[in-house]
Amino acid sequence: MSKGSFPKWCLLNLAPPAAAFVIRMLGRLMRLETVGGEVPRSFVERGEYPILAFWHDQLLLMVLGYTGPGSKILISASKDGELIARVMHRFGMGAVRGSSNRGGRAAFRELVALGKESVDLVVTPDGPKGPRHQVKDGVVQLARLTGRGVVPMAFACSRGHRFASWDRFLLPYPFCRGVFAFGPPLYHAEGESVEQFRARIQEAMKENLERAESRLTSYGLSAV
Repeated sequence: MSKGSFPKWCLLNLAPPAAAFVIRMLGRLMRLETVGGEVPRSFVERGEYPILAFWHDQLLLMVLGYTGPGSKILISASKDGELIARVMHRFGMGAVRGSSNRGGRAAFRELVALGKESVDLVVTPDGPKGPRHQVKDGVVQLARLTGRGVVPMAFACSRGHRFASWDRFLLPYPFCRGVFAFGPPLYHAEGESVEQFRARIQEAMKENLERAESRLTSYGLSAV
């Protein structure tokens, strides 16, 4: 192993198990609950598979909020994406690698093909580089071509740190209260334009995040 490759090897092989450990410990040290959990359960009961959509800044704990029968998450082809993919693998989630500026078309074709398989599809509609909390056309076209329902998923917590990144990535603090929320599925309607469907998903994502934040408010807490 060359001198320059050793740090990279350490990063790719030691960081993922450490990150997975942190995620699991955070889950055990937080007071977590779920709003709208009947939505993903209904898909399991019907033997159907949704497209789960959540904002990029909420990525860290989402593996604790949904434990369906299997999933494939779209992750960028960057070095950071490789780390995330390895962490997700430790929670039983597969990865489809690609983004708008690197391997995006091939990744999208793979997702469409997976739409015929018995796996959930998971996307961050504003990733990998934003704009923050703005739905791009990828999830719209994926739902249109596969016929699957888009299920908004959100996470909010009472205490945590927001990083100075484009998405203001959220790191929850131990011992805080956290809420996962699921919204009703959205299906592409016959004759509906891409922009009309995108606007519906955008509004549903907004409402679902507010649903999670409202649960915190009911406890006299505010979301980070």
